[in-house]
Amino acid sequence: MTTMAQETAPPQPARGAEIRRHELAAFLRSRRERITPEQVGLPRGARRRTPGLRREEVAQLSAVGVTWYTWLEQARDIQVSVQVLDALARALRLDASERAHLFQLAGTTDPTPAANCPSITPALREMLTRLEPIPACIQNSRYDILAYNRTYGRLLGDLDTVPPEDRNCMLLVHTHKEWQEAIVHLEETQRLMAARLRAALAGHLGEPAWKMLLKRLEEFPAFRKNWQRYEVVATRSRIKEFRNPYVGLLTLEHTDLWLAPESGARMVTYSPWDEETRERLDRLYALACGVPAR
Repeated sequence: MTTMAQETAPPQPARGAEIRRHELAAFLRSRRERITPEQVGLPRGARRRTPGLRREEVAQLSAVGVTWYTWLEQARDIQVSVQVLDALARALRLDASERAHLFQLAGTTDPTPAANCPSITPALREMLTRLEPIPACIQNSRYDILAYNRTYGRLLGDLDTVPPEDRNCMLLVHTHKEWQEAIVHLEETQRLMAARLRAALAGHLGEPAWKMLLKRLEEFPAFRKNWQRYEVVATRSRIKEFRNPYVGLLTLEHTDLWLAPESGARMVTYSPWDEETRERLDRLYALACGVPAR
């Protein structure tokens, strides 16, 4: 005999989704309330009563509608894209564990390389190490830095201090002061990289990770200007100059070594172009290994 309670009980998957929405709402509120306006460059004002940030401030920082964000904190049944989740994670300054928790509560997968990185085998890591003092890293076609050796980690500053989700060359050349100061021909580099990114995009249209990266890059006028040129270029070796903050000017030959038949993951190497650069790379490698400067 079926009871009334059994007849009216919601299906188990729907009940689970509702619980997750409430957990997501509570998590967002708790993260919002712990951040002060000063931490994100907003004025506190004299009449603030809300601990931490207001909802409209989080919406502003994330570039989403206030009503939509309010519904999210009210556990409404609405769809949340990975681009919006990424924007919220950055606005609320979530660490890696909190970011993973956010995407899990939203019932989706974080597409950033920090969370969903293709397999970097021990053999590839060994190759990166054996190439030292030559700077080398492994990138994908989005310019995500998936792995790197110690010399590369100090080539344009200290890459270890950059959060894993921000280790993307396109982002760094538009946002990171040390990277921008280290690149001798910055405007030319930004334009060439945009053209290479557009060429690579053709094989990844509609993919969440690509859409998320482009949404972030569109915040920067220099990128928008170059992107609107609709230029495309093929990958090629070329000479690059960097003003390294530790050892001075480096003149290097950039070479891509493809790791698969299709254009995708590649090992990027920077070989010294002259003897002076070779000596400076030796010094940079020693510094990266913690050897005191002579």
